Amino acid sequence: MRITESRYSRDRLRHDLAFRLIGLEARTRTICNWTGLTQDRVRKLYRSYVRDEHPVRRRRGKSPRQWTYFLNPGAVEADTRTLAATLTLFAAIRLQPSGRMAPTLDEGHRLCDAYESYRHVVTAPHIEFEHAALLADTLARGDEIRTGQCRGCGALNIIELAAIQRPPCSACTEPLREDTVRIPTSTAAAQRSAGRATTPEHAKSTHSGSELSRRAVHRPARRMA
Repeated sequence: MRITESRYSRDRLRHDLAFRLIGLEARTRTICNWTGLTQDRVRKLYRSYVRDEHPVRRRRGKSPRQWTYFLNPGAVEADTRTLAATLTLFAAIRLQPSGRMAPTLDEGHRLCDAYESYRHVVTAPHIEFEHAALLADTLARGDEIRTGQCRGCGALNIIELAAIQRPPCSACTEPLREDTVRIPTSTAAAQRSAGRATTPEHAKSTHSGSELSRRAVHRPARRMA
């Protein structure tokens, strides 16, 4: 009986995350990667529980892979800094990129929490969920771009490692020094940072059962029961 209950709980958690990802317009392959569900199962979940009650755009094709997208000047670059800060706050920058280790359900919920918070903070967001997942993965690898904190004003910056000249700070326009502090990306460091920067009520939102998660309209638990 315990084995049966454990399997049910695990499947329920997978479905919960799948519904959140569907609501955020993640592609089918992305949902499979983060939940372990098959493509056929994801499509059935969408047809049975989402399509008629909560119409959601289903994106097709390959997921974005060009990290240079985040360096586009203007709104995208500004949104990238905001999203990177939110990913760090929610400990959503994984210790291991997706190509090396399969993501966990908890990591998937943290990524959803971070992206949903970014959508609440930014009035007109320019970054879709698939690009948010790409940003988290790219920052986790840290071999192309990384986050850095200006020692002068403390603002977060996105730094391209291959750039010939180090750009000025995005906030105070002062040149970023070579010893610019890198924002911690590990789960423990990010959680400590989040604990200092948020109230206890806000910190609760990082849990998969948070108010932010419960507001997702793509998780019709009563029909699944």
